Amino acid sequence: MFLFLVSVRLPMASSTSADQQQPVNSKFRVLTASLVGTTIEFFDFYIYATAAVLIFPHLFFPESSGSAALLKSLATFAIAFIARPIGAAIFGHLGDRIGRKATLVAALLTMGVSTVCIGLLPTYGQVGLVAPFLLALCRLGQGLGLGGEWSGAVLLATENAPEGKRAWYGMFPQLGAPIGFILATGSFLLLGAVMTEQQFMQWGWRIPFIASAALVIVGLWIRLKLHETPAFQNVLNKQKEVNVPFKEVMTKHLPMLVLGTIAAICTFVVFYLTTVFALNWGTTHLGYTRAEFLKLQLVATLCFAAFIPLSAILAEKLGRKTTSIVVCIISAIFGLFFADLLESGSTVLVFLFLCIGLAIMGLTYGPIGTVLSEIFPTSVRYTGSALTFNMAGIFGASFAPYIATKLAENYGLSAVGYYLTAASILSLLAFLVIRETKNDDVNSQI
Repeated sequence: MFLFLVSVRLPMASSTSADQQQPVNSKFRVLTASLVGTTIEFFDFYIYATAAVLIFPHLFFPESSGSAALLKSLATFAIAFIARPIGAAIFGHLGDRIGRKATLVAALLTMGVSTVCIGLLPTYGQVGLVAPFLLALCRLGQGLGLGGEWSGAVLLATENAPEGKRAWYGMFPQLGAPIGFILATGSFLLLGAVMTEQQFMQWGWRIPFIASAALVIVGLWIRLKLHETPAFQNVLNKQKEVNVPFKEVMTKHLPMLVLGTIAAICTFVVFYLTTVFALNWGTTHLGYTRAEFLKLQLVATLCFAAFIPLSAILAEKLGRKTTSIVVCIISAIFGLFFADLLESGSTVLVFLFLCIGLAIMGLTYGPIGTVLSEIFPTSVRYTGSALTFNMAGIFGASFAPYIATKLAENYGLSAVGYYLTAASILSLLAFLVIRETKNDDVNSQI
């Protein structure tokens, strides 16, 4: 892997030495590369999230009871979030030392190979306890890859953006999330429609995991054609690379790391309660079939996609801070009506619940990449933004479906809504402290 990274990096270094004129990435290539890469990453991630609820409890944990099997499966889901900060530290170090381009390629490969391997795994019925162990190992690889992917894609977009367009450019990697979700959900719906339940459970579920290899190849082809970002090339030209970016972040930028982590918690909680938890609860307690609820989620995801660019526009006009504060307030209010909508007994209201939840997700998710990248200087931006986002993943997402399931079973759905409200208020407090960066020349801050 090291040799690969060096081979990707060296041509850029030599060309820069020979000619100080930095090659310019086209707008289309930058936005496409950031969008395609995160689409692939989130497609991989979401097919696992769906399978963790619907398939893996039966195939990898059949020795346990229904609820215990589900909780064990959700525990493997959490592994990736625990691994993500480790991936953030590893790939962040590489991204701040050798460049964004090579690191993005390596992160995509790590995630892609892990996902394909999941589709090839033997089940518990074939190899016993080895099966859940291998599943957890592949999930670990997914987490490491995603830990380095997201922040690199955001930096690819924002560090190539013209002044006054950073939030708009930073929105494009975020669009990969709903597109990846639509592709993942759509693939399971399609497979469920063309094959029997027995066929799907035996081998059909493997197809999305294995098919992701084609998407990875496309993503690699696009990213290998990119040049280094102007902001990081400026760091290289001035020889201002930080020897140990992780140490630099921990010693000099710890307040921003903590605040950024807390600020992003709301983003994760609202999404995973509206998707993973809601899917499980809808199919196990509300009487919906898998296909019925996935169809509702699939259509509602259009709200997710539509509100991401809206939030970017608001972040450019009103500022990142103001926009995020307002969205956190909306999310906190939504938590108070969480149970009323989800357990209403009305498909219309359940669909409205999904639309509102995913619209809020779009509003909070759109500017978060720009916020987390702009609070760190260029020399440690990859490491800093990656750590904040992925630490938030641990606190806001890794155990969110598990916590929500336990709360709902013991205290009812209202407790799950209060959980969302509390997370939203916590993020709100962080955004009140974080400085506004809308008018800062952040790409010149080395």
